[in-house]
Amino acid sequence: TNGQAYFDQWYRDVPDVNQSFPVDIALMNEGNGQYTYDNPAFFPIDDIGWGNEGNPHNYHFTTEIHTIFTYKGGEKFTFTGDDDLWMFINGKLAIDLGGLHPPDTQTVNLDAEAANLGIVKGQVYPMDIFHAERHSTGSNFRIDTTIGCFVPQ
Repeated sequence: TNGQAYFDQWYRDVPDVNQSFPVDIALMNEGNGQYTYDNPAFFPIDDIGWGNEGNPHNYHFTTEIHTIFTYKGGEKFTFTGDDDLWMFINGKLAIDLGGLHPPDTQTVNLDAEAANLGIVKGQVYPMDIFHAERHSTGSNFRIDTTIGCFVPQ
């Protein structure tokens, strides 16, 4: 895959190219305000869509998450996974794990990045996450966060 025309299809329903399926990604409350989702075999669309196409899993998919949160101060968000992940807070790139790679980790400390992200304590901001799985050997997806964006405010 290369070129804008191909990448433009990743997060849109395109007949005969792409289909969307809602999937729950339930974070576990680890206590002390920490929430985690950890799946070292993240294959949320196995056997649906066009099926697994002769593979043990339905590879080559994208994940898109949109939420809002109130910035209270002290929050962090960590993602660990292979292949692409881009996270935007307030429309600004906060995590960039783009490219084909083995599991890798990146953390954003909202207090340290507040000026770059244009965020102020007590205000509500959007968070947008775009993930792409492009290998056919594995799929790792882990979120560790203290941001209250996946639980009732």
